[in-house]
Amino acid sequence: MVTTTVYLIRHAEAMGNIDGTFQGHSDCEISPNGKRQLELLRERFKEIEYDAIFSSPLKRAVKTAEAVNFHRRLEIHTDKGLMEINGGVFEGQKWTDLPKLFPEAYDLWENNFSKFYVEGGESMESVFNRITLSITQLAARNRGKTIAVVSHGCAIRNFLCYANGKPLSKIDEVEWAENTAVSKIEFDGNLKPSVIFQNDASHLTENEMTISKQSWFKKELLSAK
Repeated sequence: MVTTTVYLIRHAEAMGNIDGTFQGHSDCEISPNGKRQLELLRERFKEIEYDAIFSSPLKRAVKTAEAVNFHRRLEIHTDKGLMEINGGVFEGQKWTDLPKLFPEAYDLWENNFSKFYVEGGESMESVFNRITLSITQLAARNRGKTIAVVSHGCAIRNFLCYANGKPLSKIDEVEWAENTAVSKIEFDGNLKPSVIFQNDASHLTENEMTISKQSWFKKELLSAK
């Protein structure tokens, strides 16, 4: 049976991750801590071999792909299907302002994530369909090979929901990935995915972590218990 392996990596910490801004399609720069994360990610991938590397075209993802690719020096292929959710009117807004500016959409994000939709943006269902199709197509085009794929938090959460055999309605059961966290997925000959490990950020120390320090993440952990 032919097995195709995908290393799925979340981008490094970007400025929107630390200044409380909804990033989505906004093209934010890597933060100083994100650059430290990339140094550690680069070393993690020093001994990992892969045949091709793909990335969302957003800068924070491409910079992360460059770190992953530091020791391999392959061509980095960008793919819009790997982009983060389009946040529509949420884009560039401070998280603290969203409940006042867009109360209905913000309530969906907080309390009915799988049904999220905001004016001018993507629905969560659209993200789920887009990212699962994009990564499955990459696996299909690289059968029997190993590839690295760099994407974003919400997009990766949707794909891992699918790869774990869960419907979108169960996405709350899938944890957010830490910045630069790595997941390993194997596709069989029928392109059915199996998760070998997910959201592993063991290359980071506590000092370099991002989401574990954020209040929204702690709130989500409590609500999930």
